[in-house]
Amino acid sequence: MLKSEEVRRQVAQRLRELLPRAKGWEESADTKVGGQVADLLTRFQLAGQEHTLVVEVTPLGQPRQIRAAVTRLNDIRRELPGAYPVAGAVYIGPQSARILKSNNLGFVDLSGNCYLAFENVLIEKEGKRNVRPSTRPLRSLFAPRATRVVRVLLVEPGRAWRLEELGRAAEVSLGHSHNVIKRLEELAWVERDDSQRFRLSKPADLLEAWCESYSYHANERASYLAPERVTRKFMAEIARVAGAEGRRYAFTLNAGAALLAPSLRSPAVHCYLEGDPAPAARALGLRPAAEADGALHFFAPYDLGVFYGAFEKGGLKVVSLPQLYADLIHYERRGREQAEHLRREAMGY
Repeated sequence: MLKSEEVRRQVAQRLRELLPRAKGWEESADTKVGGQVADLLTRFQLAGQEHTLVVEVTPLGQPRQIRAAVTRLNDIRRELPGAYPVAGAVYIGPQSARILKSNNLGFVDLSGNCYLAFENVLIEKEGKRNVRPSTRPLRSLFAPRATRVVRVLLVEPGRAWRLEELGRAAEVSLGHSHNVIKRLEELAWVERDDSQRFRLSKPADLLEAWCESYSYHANERASYLAPERVTRKFMAEIARVAGAEGRRYAFTLNAGAALLAPSLRSPAVHCYLEGDPAPAARALGLRPAAEADGALHFFAPYDLGVFYGAFEKGGLKVVSLPQLYADLIHYERRGREQAEHLRREAMGY
C-alpha cells in the first residue's frame, strides 16, 4: 500500500492535471488551519479568480475513513470558509463518493475518479476500478474461510447473532468467527447489543470492501459449447444433471440475474458446480470450448461458501444476493449495471 506522503504527492499531481489552465499554483503540506492540520493546501488563479483547495488524504478511501475525513474537512471549512474541501485517496468507490457528495465535498483518487464542483468548475469522472485492489489491512478479512463469515452476515444483515451460531452457519471454528468479528468491530462495521449478540451496522461498507478484493475470476472455469440456444429449459437440464449426481449447483452472473428478472436475457450460462464438471458435461452432451466461444461455463468454487444462502427461483438454484452482486460487479457484459439494479431493487443496502 502506498504511504500517505506518496498518495499526497500523486493527488496534488492529479489536481494539476485536472486544472491545466490554473495559474500561480502554490502548494503547502501539513498546514495548520484552526484546530486541524490540512494534509495539502493549494492556491491558484482560474479565469481571473483566486481559489483555495484544502485536501484531506486517506490512503484506503474506505467509507469508514471517508466519514472521518468528512468530519475533519467540515471543521476546516468552518475555519476557512472560502476554501473548497477535497478528499484524496488511492481509490474512492461509489459508497464513499456518495458520502462526500452528500456533504458538498469534492474528491480525487489515483484510479481516475474525481468530483470537483466549485464556482464555475464542474469536473466529474466515475466508474473507474481500483488500481490497487489488494489493500493489506483488509486482506485477511476476505480470505476464503473468513469470507464465509462475511457472506453469512451479508445474507441476513438485520439478524443479531451469537458467535457460536455464526460459526455453525458459516461452517468455521469458533476461533475463526471470533477473529473475523473482532476485525469487523475494529472497522466499526458490526455492533453488539446488551445481550452480546452482534449485527452488521454498515452492510453496504462491508459489501463494497469485499467486492474490491474479490472477483469471480478467483474460481476455476470450464467452458463448453451448448447444443441449443441458451434457454430456461437448458438451465433446467443442468440442474437435473447436478441433482442426479448429488452435487450442489447455483447459477450466477447473467444467468442468475435473468432468473430474478425474466425480462433480462442471458447470452451465456455461468453456474457454480461442486466437484469435477466433466461428468456433468458428458451427461449433457457438451463439447469443451475456449472461454470466448463457450455458451456454458461451470465454475469450480474457490471455496464452498459460495453455496451459502443459495435460493430457488422458478425451481432453479441461484447464488445468494450478496454473492450474485459480488460476481456481477466485475463482469464485463453489463455486469456493473445489473449489479447496481440488483442492489437497488432487491438487497436494501
